[in-house]
Amino acid sequence: MGEDATVTDEDGRRGTPLVDEVIKKAAVAWVTVADEPARGLWCAPLEGALLVVSGPGEQAAPGLAEAAAAQVTMRGDHGGRVVTWSARVDRLLPGTEEWETVAPLVAAKRLNASGSTADLIQRWADEGCALTRLTPAGDTVSGEALPSDSLAEPPRDTPAARATRKPFRLHRVRRR
Repeated sequence: MGEDATVTDEDGRRGTPLVDEVIKKAAVAWVTVADEPARGLWCAPLEGALLVVSGPGEQAAPGLAEAAAAQVTMRGDHGGRVVTWSARVDRLLPGTEEWETVAPLVAAKRLNASGSTADLIQRWADEGCALTRLTPAGDTVSGEALPSDSLAEPPRDTPAARATRKPFRLHRVRRR
């Protein structure tokens, strides 16, 4: 089995040794849903998959919770893109056994959250936040097959941005 060999687990997870390695080290992944631009999302690795929390009070990931599939691009230690893989998207629902097992693990890795882990999990459930699992499930693009251009996009519109005004008057500092 070579470096690019795809391995399929009994649960239908399909990955390569490269995908498995970048998932273990992941903190951020660029996720593309449908034809939308890729979004940089905080994620937590768990058992060969990435977990993403989105919704009110968390990061925005439009369409991810309702999607069945996504494309995930990950970077290597050098900061550059090393692999893009197809992912199966599964939403974990509050009140299920899977939620009760996984949500505390993700909440424990959530930095700068106010309150306890239990409070955070309860807020996610109450406010309708989505906890989604991205599992390798298809094609993997790496090495020479990756695009060589930057794929940079113009900044998206945001209500947080505002025009910076120039000062109406420049002044000199007087010396005594």
